[in-house]
Amino acid sequence: MVEPTSRGGARRAPRSIRLTRRDRKRLRHAESQGGRRALRGEDLTAARRTSTGSAGGGRRALRTERRTHGLAGTLGMTLLGAMVPGSGYLYAGRKLIGGIVLAGWLAIVGFVAWHFGRNWHHALDLALNPTALKIAVGVLAALLLVWLFVVWTSYRLVRPRERPRWHTIVGNVAVVVFCAIFAAPVLRAAQYGLATADFVHTVFDGNSTATAPHGVTEDDPWAGQDRVNVLLLGGDGGEGREGVRTDTVILASIDTHTGKTVTFSLPRNMADAQFPEDSPLHDLYPNGFTDGDPADGEYMLNAIYRNVPAVHPGVLGKSSNEGADAIKQAVEGTLGIPVNYYVLVNLDGFKELVDAMGGVTVNINEPVAVQGCTDCGQPPDEWLAPGPDQHLNGYYALWFARGRFGSDDYERMDRQRCMVNALVKAADPGHLLLRYLDLLKAGQEIVYTDIPRQAASAFVELGLRVKDAKIKSVVFKTDDQWSSADPDFDYMRDVVQRALNPEPGSGGHKKDPATGAKDACAYHPTGVTVADVEAEYGTG
Repeated sequence: MVEPTSRGGARRAPRSIRLTRRDRKRLRHAESQGGRRALRGEDLTAARRTSTGSAGGGRRALRTERRTHGLAGTLGMTLLGAMVPGSGYLYAGRKLIGGIVLAGWLAIVGFVAWHFGRNWHHALDLALNPTALKIAVGVLAALLLVWLFVVWTSYRLVRPRERPRWHTIVGNVAVVVFCAIFAAPVLRAAQYGLATADFVHTVFDGNSTATAPHGVTEDDPWAGQDRVNVLLLGGDGGEGREGVRTDTVILASIDTHTGKTVTFSLPRNMADAQFPEDSPLHDLYPNGFTDGDPADGEYMLNAIYRNVPAVHPGVLGKSSNEGADAIKQAVEGTLGIPVNYYVLVNLDGFKELVDAMGGVTVNINEPVAVQGCTDCGQPPDEWLAPGPDQHLNGYYALWFARGRFGSDDYERMDRQRCMVNALVKAADPGHLLLRYLDLLKAGQEIVYTDIPRQAASAFVELGLRVKDAKIKSVVFKTDDQWSSADPDFDYMRDVVQRALNPEPGSGGHKKDPATGAKDACAYHPTGVTVADVEAEYGTG
């Protein structure tokens, strides 16, 4: 039927009829009573209501709904909507909002892939910028909330209107499980991000130093130099000791292009440590760090970290770690090469770091004491037995590197350089990622350094090259050519230069005083057994 218009024409019947929820309920009820019953006149009138616009504005067609059939279809469409946000809206006929969500999702994924895919250094720069990292975590959390809303509403839109109650319960539970599975890695990434930001801020920020290298920028972190020299210190407070003594002193000289590394180990009891001529400490100690008695423990190399700041506070300038600056200058003056940075590890917490890495593997050539005190006459609690490829946890790794009962400083220095090599080998990126939070927690508590944050990214890259490159070592120990009580510094500097710049010798061999870690740390048992040392020293 058509109705006349004021202009003599005819008005067309509406193109679509929308039933209200109440009307649909009445129709279903009528069918359940044994067939379709005619509705009352006012019901039919309501069922045929159409949306009218403003006067003369025309009519708009109502959108068409689309829903899945059965529980399997609902869950499948919801899963697709979780993986491709917006697809559930599109399936249900919500084209505008579905298009917006899908376009936004594609834009975000595309930007992340483009920004980080074209240069992975961008990811490293983000990880080492605490402020930017926290902002990224906040954005990630907001996107996760939006995604959860999209998944849940998509599920509600695509599920059948007519469904058993158990379908609703199972569907709701399944969607919650979907959301939990997809959200878990996002929450883990946020946790990693916040922990990383805290670690970077704690370790790298606010570390003022009086011995920083000149000319270092983000674009040129090595200041045009082919090598960077990092002093590795093991701080041992020790029971009965006042303050920290650096019983482990190793200078790592690293080729910034290849990662090839030469380490120089200095004995803790070395006397007369020298300072550079342009250092204020050289004016105070023109003959080296000594009081004339090479046996005086307060003037040995391992005492500089504690004693120089105590006696001459502020002598080198503003610094958050005057002891580290002092021993950096002592090693520089002694070996004749610049010391750019230091990394100090508190040995009391060293075991936590090794445990966080999952342990280390070393060769043990002779029994190594665990605990014990030579000066006190207290025997060790136990001994590490000789054997190849011994996997040690943090506690035993600490005593492998530190145990001295029944041996001497030089044997301990040999084990320490092997421990450095074992740590480098154990630093597998995939393995470290699984223990990432434990590593950050351990490192934050025991690692101190003056490496600036703007150079941290370059050091991470360099560390990856070091892992795949050759590591050689030189250990200065008392022998026919050199004595820690009366060091020949010209000899030491000559050894350093020959190790860093080996020259071809006769027969095509190198005149290189450094030995490879593979040879120095290989399994060459001495034949001494645990039974032998227990018979000689006993156990506590």
